[in-house]
Amino acid sequence: MNPIVLIPARLAATRLPGKPLADIGGVPMIVRVLRQAEAAGVGPVAVAAGDPEIVEAVSRAGGRAILTDPDLPSGSDRIVAALAELDPLRRHDVVINLQGDIPFVQPDAVAVVARLLAAEPSCDLATVMVAEADPAERTNPDIPKVVAAMQAAGRTARALYFTRSVLYGDAPVWLHHGIYGFRRAALERFCAAPPSPLEKRERLEQLRALELGMSVWAAVIDEAPISVDNPADLERARAHARTLS
Repeated sequence: MNPIVLIPARLAATRLPGKPLADIGGVPMIVRVLRQAEAAGVGPVAVAAGDPEIVEAVSRAGGRAILTDPDLPSGSDRIVAALAELDPLRRHDVVINLQGDIPFVQPDAVAVVARLLAAEPSCDLATVMVAEADPAERTNPDIPKVVAAMQAAGRTARALYFTRSVLYGDAPVWLHHGIYGFRRAALERFCAAPPSPLEKRERLEQLRALELGMSVWAAVIDEAPISVDNPADLERARAHARTLS
């Protein structure tokens, strides 16, 4: 297995325009994500950028970035475009899609996705999940949940469904976080397919993989990464950065 980590990023986010370049403790957010991905040590890392300003910021920090069409419809499409330029000989058979808005993601959360793909030959797409920390999270439609068939050791699961709906019962509710590890053929098949009915209904693109019949697995991580989606999240990230200095 020969993984590569790609981080899609574009400036035109609706809730927080320009967020990849948002300053967090003196470092652009996209550079913080890049550094965490590099620390995971699973393979080369590059940013699939939708704007030249992102390429410039990454290059200035000593990283690699590929400029892609700003009109591509999703981060998955952006990484496919970058991959074609970075690896035309198809040496990398696993592609980890790391979101560009989780500046303090633990390196092991990236590495565990690669380990899950190595451990489960049937797995087409690997991702991560964390147990709910607050009962209010299970009723929050902004937090996707995983309906998961847990394995005996309790650290990995086969994903049966993803939903924004409320899940009931006494068992833990697993919250999904957007780190994806694709086998390359699965990524290309995924991006070649149109958005699926369930994907459009739930607004969760991982449902496209399930509707295509792909095997999706999730690994448990112990701490949810800070995700920056709006100005309040950005202030929380900045406050966290101050605790690290």
